[in-house]
Amino acid sequence: MSDNLPLMPKATAVWLVENTALTFDQIATFCGLHPLEVKGIADGEVGAGIRGRNPLLNHELTREEIAKAEGDESYRLKLTKRTVVIPEKKRSGPRYTPVSRRQDRPNAILWLVRNHPELSDAQISRLVGTTKPTIVSIREKTHWNYSNLKPVDPVSLGLSSQVDLDSAVQKASKRRAKMMPVEPTGPTLKPASETVAEPSTRFLEEPRTKKEEEEAPDAASVFAGFGGDDSDDDDKKD
Repeated sequence: MSDNLPLMPKATAVWLVENTALTFDQIATFCGLHPLEVKGIADGEVGAGIRGRNPLLNHELTREEIAKAEGDESYRLKLTKRTVVIPEKKRSGPRYTPVSRRQDRPNAILWLVRNHPELSDAQISRLVGTTKPTIVSIREKTHWNYSNLKPVDPVSLGLSSQVDLDSAVQKASKRRAKMMPVEPTGPTLKPASETVAEPSTRFLEEPRTKKEEEEAPDAASVFAGFGGDDSDDDDKKD
């Protein structure tokens, strides 16, 4: 309902017809009705069982505003600004789809399944006003007319609003992020290049010079000395 109209337009029109000298055009403009409909209310043909609603008691009009309009037929009544915000009733259940658009729903479902796989079946059902078996059959490619389906944006088909689609995708993305495993952020094992020590060169033998190799005793000369000592001992015994 527009913010420029009274809360109960037709009941307000009934009260204005019965209690003021306003013209049909003035009442029709203020209440969002057609002048002929207001004339029908005055003749008793329309709204016969409707009880008039006083806009003064509901702070939608003032007596000064009504008197000003009664003195000037070209003047249009102005609704007093509401101080209480009336929340809109949220729609529950699947979205209603006009009969002329129902044949386009499989194409919209196919588009959603391909482009937004994070959406659940319940979300798709609310967006385009379909049933879960239909969604499952399109996901699994078992729909009776799957070969002839063409993915089409449900917003362009008029099956869903862009705001509702963006909101559903955002919620699905947050839900999917919560379900994904969290990578560890603590300390991890160090690579082998950092943990394995380099071989020590402290105990490695330094290469010898040519002179040192010539002066180094060989095995024959070493054992020759042992043989000479034995022969001397034998001579002494004799």
